[in-house]
Amino acid sequence: MDIHDHLKMALAALMANKLRSSLTMLGITIGNASVIAMVAIGQGTQKLAAEQFESLGPNVLFVSLGSERVRRDLSSKMKPLLLDDAEAIAKLIPSVSDVSPEIHLSDLITYRDQLFKNGIVGASPDYLLVRNYQLAQGRFINKIDLRRTNRVVVLGAEIAQRLFPKQDPIGQQIRIKNLTFEVIGTLAPKGALFDSNQDNKVIVPLTTAENQLRGQTSPHGIPLTLIAMLAQDQETVPSAEFQVKNLMRLRHPLASEDDINIYSQNALLESASKTNAGLTRMLAAIASISLLVGGIGVMNIMLVSVTERTQEIGLRKALGAQESDILGQFLIEAVLLATLGGAIGVSVGIGGTIIASSVSSLVTSISPVSIIAAITVSGGIGLFFGVFPAKQAAKLDPIIALRSS
Repeated sequence: MDIHDHLKMALAALMANKLRSSLTMLGITIGNASVIAMVAIGQGTQKLAAEQFESLGPNVLFVSLGSERVRRDLSSKMKPLLLDDAEAIAKLIPSVSDVSPEIHLSDLITYRDQLFKNGIVGASPDYLLVRNYQLAQGRFINKIDLRRTNRVVVLGAEIAQRLFPKQDPIGQQIRIKNLTFEVIGTLAPKGALFDSNQDNKVIVPLTTAENQLRGQTSPHGIPLTLIAMLAQDQETVPSAEFQVKNLMRLRHPLASEDDINIYSQNALLESASKTNAGLTRMLAAIASISLLVGGIGVMNIMLVSVTERTQEIGLRKALGAQESDILGQFLIEAVLLATLGGAIGVSVGIGGTIIASSVSSLVTSISPVSIIAAITVSGGIGLFFGVFPAKQAAKLDPIIALRSS
């Protein structure tokens, strides 16, 4: 018998027991739908992570110094990261084009009847370029603001909308730590970076944050939370990282190798991608358990089918059918069951993913490779779990089969 005849007989056998065939395919369908959905979510998350890290800015590097304890303890023997360090980087590292020293604080912000605690960034004029922000309106902090320690503030898109939903924020006054600040500008929306909302920024001049908001002093100079900087181009990022680290070693001899932390956008993205890839594989592995259960269901139903069709098997063998013919017929039935169930599962998975992403903030990305792999794996499961029942059918003695009927 050729493959065409086997297919016709397999389809006829499956159609003869429609309900049983449908229930058998259900396990494979659920398994494939789960795998497609989990992989789509995982790949969508990876894509989102890449887009979010790109929003940090091109060729960006971040430098911090010491453990969290050292950064908070300004009386520590090891000097904290200083404004002098940022100035030294800008002056001595030729592969770095722009430098943005930053102080990160958290304090109470009030406007009329609104009161909440929010993150505050003390920054320099280069912050806008290095951090890849765009102004929506007004102006940004300038050198005069730094020199005079002006009480001016630039608001992120979300917090500006929160404070001034129906009015122009420029020229309005808010209070930070019971000090009055004038709003001079707002930033264009940028989105979230993992658990950090980049549109919830409150930015004040670096000197104002140090002298009027922080309330602490250091004998070494103005302590910073971190220094952000831009390399000249993508090719100079490794050399900039190397040169900055060597400079920090010279300027902070008490700092150990682990105390000098330098992160590049590419390194952060690679780390996040590895984490997301691992989570995607884990989710796909968990969802694949349903496929295993579906495969066992296929084997179970095929064994029942062999028992029910002993007369048919005996008659065909008595009429000259070879063991390979019987084996082929039952294998094709098993593969057909699994493949059809897999195809339906892929359709359900794609449809469910599209609906979920359209009605929620769920990020998904459907890959053609995962679709092809899911259907191929389904057929393979049918083949694997169909071998044993098919062999049982092929080995039946025709005389015993006919008598048992």
